[in-house]
Amino acid sequence: MDDLDKRIDGILADVVEWRHDLHAHPELAFEERRTATFIAERLASFGLEVQTGLAGTGVVGVLRNGNGPAIGMRADIDALPIVEATGLPYASKHAGRMHACGHDGHTAMLLGAARILAEGTAPRGTFVFIFQPAEESEGGGRVMVEQGLFTRFPVDAVYGAHNWPGLPCGHFAVHTGPVMAAFDIFEAIIEGKGSHGAMPHQGIDPITIGAQLQTAWQTIVSRAVNPTDPAVISVTQVHAGDAWNVIPDKLVLRGTVRSFDPKLRDLLEAKMTQRAEMICAAFDARCRFTYTRRYPATINSATEAETARRAAARVAGQEHVVTDRPPSMAAEDFAFMLEQKPGAYIWMGNGPDDDGRNLHSPHYDFNDAVLPHGIRYWVRLAETTSVEAAA
Repeated sequence: MDDLDKRIDGILADVVEWRHDLHAHPELAFEERRTATFIAERLASFGLEVQTGLAGTGVVGVLRNGNGPAIGMRADIDALPIVEATGLPYASKHAGRMHACGHDGHTAMLLGAARILAEGTAPRGTFVFIFQPAEESEGGGRVMVEQGLFTRFPVDAVYGAHNWPGLPCGHFAVHTGPVMAAFDIFEAIIEGKGSHGAMPHQGIDPITIGAQLQTAWQTIVSRAVNPTDPAVISVTQVHAGDAWNVIPDKLVLRGTVRSFDPKLRDLLEAKMTQRAEMICAAFDARCRFTYTRRYPATINSATEAETARRAAARVAGQEHVVTDRPPSMAAEDFAFMLEQKPGAYIWMGNGPDDDGRNLHSPHYDFNDAVLPHGIRYWVRLAETTSVEAAA
């Protein structure tokens, strides 16, 4: 056991307690006031410079230790609107809110690393600990950037991490290039003409048109997109009608689109818009189609991905660092930070994802066995960047 392992063992009980406390008190996007106070108080107790209020509930801690690289290390802090079903003693105390994605664990690990680095073992450089609100669909990363995150806290590179069910605990996955997909949403309001269900010829059936449109959108992916380019179009909501025997006059389709390539993203939007308008016109209906870009793709820069890989290898051994795992079609607003600065976003193994314990499940719980691996990764990353800058 080396000195870092001993130091982590010395604080691990506190880190587990922090994680359980955060899990029991989940807060939704931009409402993380208790969480922000919890983080700020601990960062201040470690002797760090602390700034609050960025993106409303964001917290930034800064550790300066002479000349050297400046790097950002980011954890997300928000919860999800899910009713928890774990039955844990530290389960959510707030009905309808739950840490079902592990942000409680991400926060606790980064706090643990900040404490270790602040206790006199930090390498040369400036280390910016970014605790970001509203990752879950609300774009807190974008807001932090827009409000001057990297102007107020300049960094050479920025790094993020997420726990990953299905990847063994103690293992890491590091990608060069795309890690997570761009996240877009759409809505099509098809306006037809209502009629009696027994007399469809007297109306314009928006349900039939909606079925045609859903099929036409899917053939964008299967026939207009290169099969080697990942793309997903998913209709996730269908709203129409109130009676058994009435064809409604309106139908609403909503859903999400995922891609990695910016040019493909443009193509998907253009084709979806075109087909919505033309198919509805062919059936004498009107269509109001809106397409909204939420998060860009999360794309690691090659140099920083290699730095992250080396740091992970120092933690787990190279044999436990995967570099060829396919990227995910899920999305991450850390992408907004990577649009501004070079950096890397990695996955930390959270263990099996059986029994419904996958991300965003009401049965999910962050694996406490991951905590020491995560703390060790952040500390080794700080050391690795400092050594590489001095080389």
